[in-house]
Amino acid sequence: MWPRIDGLRTLALGTPGELRARLNTLVLSGAKTATAGLTGEYAEENEELEHVGERLALVDDDDTLVGVVEVTGVDVVRFADVPWEFARAEGEGDRSIEEWRAGHGAYWARQGTPVTDDSRIVCIRFRLV
Repeated sequence: MWPRIDGLRTLALGTPGELRARLNTLVLSGAKTATAGLTGEYAEENEELEHVGERLALVDDDDTLVGVVEVTGVDVVRFADVPWEFARAEGEGDRSIEEWRAGHGAYWARQGTPVTDDSRIVCIRFRLV
């Protein structure tokens, strides 16, 4: 299970270090309003998908609360079907859906979970509260 803070599931973006700090800064600035995950991560951690209205505790490398977000949308789609409007909402500076797919595919491969066009992706939209 993922850690909880005051009953809220935590949202630990990216990997610890520079990447997580950058992604958290994007969320806190309002530039990042979406994130993507692999359905397999939920199964491995025995977690259910987020749901609309759920609040999540955004955490830093030490699992310290840095903000709270509220889920505004959840979709599960094939990696090849992630829409550009979602990828753009991630706010990470990708200039096209192809660039988003290349970057995210490389990230998951580095984490030991290569993706294919048919990999199931959890697309979460949120707002900072």
